[in-house]
Amino acid sequence: MASKKQQQSRLDAMKPRVKPVDLFSSLKLELSALIVIATAIAFAMCWFLLKFGWSGWIAMPLTLMVALGITYFFSRGITAPLRQMRDVAEAMADGDYTVRVDIDQDRHDEVGKLARSFNEMAGELEHADKMRRDMIANVSHELRTPVSALQAMVENMADGVTEPTPTNLESILTQTQRLSDLIAFLLDLSRMEAGAASLNIEKFNFADFLDETIEPLEIADGGHAHDIRVTVPADITMEGDQDRLRQLFTNIIANALKHSADGTTVLVDAHEDENQGTIVTNVVNFGSQIAPSDRLDIFRRFVKGKTGPGTESGGTGLGLSIARWAAQLHGGTVKVVDDTRGADFEIILPKYHIAER
Repeated sequence: MASKKQQQSRLDAMKPRVKPVDLFSSLKLELSALIVIATAIAFAMCWFLLKFGWSGWIAMPLTLMVALGITYFFSRGITAPLRQMRDVAEAMADGDYTVRVDIDQDRHDEVGKLARSFNEMAGELEHADKMRRDMIANVSHELRTPVSALQAMVENMADGVTEPTPTNLESILTQTQRLSDLIAFLLDLSRMEAGAASLNIEKFNFADFLDETIEPLEIADGGHAHDIRVTVPADITMEGDQDRLRQLFTNIIANALKHSADGTTVLVDAHEDENQGTIVTNVVNFGSQIAPSDRLDIFRRFVKGKTGPGTESGGTGLGLSIARWAAQLHGGTVKVVDDTRGADFEIILPKYHIAER
């Protein structure tokens, strides 16, 4: 494999020095124009040489050489991004996701569009690689903390330093629950990587489902004094996989609690859109806002929210990504919408499940 310096020097050498025919928005038109121009120049040159008494055996080969030279000269500018993409792909195969194709932003033919799409893909891969490495470090840290605490508490009990009182056992249970939650996140990530998951579809009351989902969140909220206000019509029913949907709503509501100051309100408001055949739920934590430029990024895997005034911050950076995955499994969407009251996560789910054929 070539070194990074060799790859970079090769990429620098591949930067287009000849501008392609930028007057056209289609590669077909560029090639057609190039052929027509080269043919016209060759014809004119051949006619000129023959007119001044040159032998046809000399004029014809000379004309062909000139035509080939013109074609080669201008085609380099047209195909240079393709050669760059080859070298960039080789660099990415070696693990270097920082390289990009040098393309003129004013170029609008198929090659230019392909090069820009290629750069966008490289950017996504670079981001995913960085976030994956950060996630490994975060998971290692998250695992080390409860494991170290468990080891210390169990060793103290084994040595007789501390008694197995209900308080101490509850601390062990809390650390065990942290480990269980982290393992569940990793299992969900593996399902996301696989791209599919089986769904156990059933019909249920949506208001009762939300009450059952919010109850453990209220208990876990502890002394942070958040008020989870739920406004849901009691007669709404829907079809879906309750376990997957519980992941969706648990992660969204827990995220709202996480980034809400103590003693504030989190609103969960749901209604049925009869015209669209959907159930629309808005989860709002008052006061905080999410910048429009960050609204797509927060749903990407391994992206962690910014530290705020809520109950906690950080985590694995998978919660919102898993929520979006669960919504998409049901043919729904989850996104952040404009709301002057605060950060508003809008969840739209079809009322009836449509099986894939």
